Amino acid sequence: MVLVADIDLITRCCLAANLDVSVEALSEVEAVGRGRIGVLHQPLASAAVPGQLDVANAPYVLRTLEQAIDHCLTGQASALVTGPVHKGIINEAGIAFTGHTEFLAAKAGVEAVVMMLAAGSLRVALATTHLPLRAVPEAITTSALTTTLRILDRSLRSQFGLARPRIAVLGLNPHAGESGHLGREEIEVIAPVIEQLRAEGLDLSDPLPADTAFVPEALAACDAVLAMYHDQGLPVLKHAGFGEAVNITLGLPFVRTSVDHGTALDVAGRGVARAGSLLAAVDQARRLVASQTPPGP
Repeated sequence: MVLVADIDLITRCCLAANLDVSVEALSEVEAVGRGRIGVLHQPLASAAVPGQLDVANAPYVLRTLEQAIDHCLTGQASALVTGPVHKGIINEAGIAFTGHTEFLAAKAGVEAVVMMLAAGSLRVALATTHLPLRAVPEAITTSALTTTLRILDRSLRSQFGLARPRIAVLGLNPHAGESGHLGREEIEVIAPVIEQLRAEGLDLSDPLPADTAFVPEALAACDAVLAMYHDQGLPVLKHAGFGEAVNITLGLPFVRTSVDHGTALDVAGRGVARAGSLLAAVDQARRLVASQTPPGP
């Protein structure tokens, strides 16, 4: 594993954590042995202070991502594991940024990707990601939902080895619209997409009410859940496995995993932060690289 970061920052962090490791500068991606940390150096604009945001370092964050993406696209690296970023400070620096998922898609040159979080056997993917709630209904279009479900199905087959993945599709509205009395997105968009994709061989549920879709009996009947928006599905997943869950970006030409949490500035530099999700993300990336098969048409 190789880090893309400011080497002085990594050295200081290792010393502060009393880690018995050797931090070494690398000119290219290469295997490093136990007790060594290889770093592809990207310099900070100003010294980092634990727990404090600095607009000057916002471009540094994106440069590290760009360099890591380049190594994955050229095949020098087999997977990308990212830590959390603070979207607000990047935008305050005058850089339009909605999140890792969207940034990775643009840099990799793919039109669409899908965010999925996994905690044990529970997998929750998102039809929309970082949007204001008022913008969600307009974003759930026939085209977008069709693309999302195809990517999810294909990735569950190629990366997770599921021959015919069973996907539970949530409705947008309470009670999945209550036959149109609480909203018509299920009738006009979601159900027709499901019927179209079933004809292509996908195993999809009817639009399900979100408040009962996560009971054990329902989860036992599916391999993944597609939620219509961020806070419809992720609170349940994070309750089930916070600190151990992994964020996986589906649809990229390389494996990408990440932590399930934010920057936690309140505990930075205090020696109390937990690394469980980061370690899980690294392990998940290794397993996906080892098990992935070429995607079907």
